[in-house]
Amino acid sequence: MVKKYLVLGVLFILPITLYLFLSTGVNHFAKLPVLTNNIKDLNNFSTVDGEKVSLSGNITILSFFGNDIHSKFGHIFNLTHKIYKPYHQFEDLQFVVVLQNGSEELVEELLLELQKIENTSKWHFVFGSPEEIHSVFNAMETNLSLDENASIGEVFIVDKNQNLRGRDDDKDVGLLYGYDISSVAEINNRLKDDVKVILAEYRMALKKYNTINPENGS
Repeated sequence: MVKKYLVLGVLFILPITLYLFLSTGVNHFAKLPVLTNNIKDLNNFSTVDGEKVSLSGNITILSFFGNDIHSKFGHIFNLTHKIYKPYHQFEDLQFVVVLQNGSEELVEELLLELQKIENTSKWHFVFGSPEEIHSVFNAMETNLSLDENASIGEVFIVDKNQNLRGRDDDKDVGLLYGYDISSVAEINNRLKDDVKVILAEYRMALKKYNTINPENGS
């Protein structure tokens, strides 16, 4: 009798759980729209250790903090708690912050704090000149602009093909290129939703590929 009720409970609960999971996203796991194709890569930037970081082949949460990273510490902590912590274990997801040369010591200070929250292996801080920062940002062709510090409070979603993703029909702003991470509400109501969408998109694509090519599946 217990087994009977257990089976009935599972049959009843699973469809509801699946529906609630799928309905958490405004886009219902459709593809997140491409707003700009093939944006510029970070070829002229490097980490404090001289390593290169590429947008190609990765899903990237991209930030531009120029020489103003200290005032953006709160933004980064918001992003860490709400997005990085729950999703950083996805293999192809990375978090890239574009900074101006000379900000290296502040990054070391920030990393010490971030390590208290979560492993920081998916955080990548790259450094370059103000001209290069503007060049990469302008190539995204958004309706936003960097401030005098080559910084902006929004983050951007870039797919594995270096396409800028976002919303083309947001109910409040229409075209949504970037997500204001100074606002926890913005992160919860827009960014988290859209990160779920793009991760689900790639997971479904991988599942489909492995179904067609089972010898390549795990």
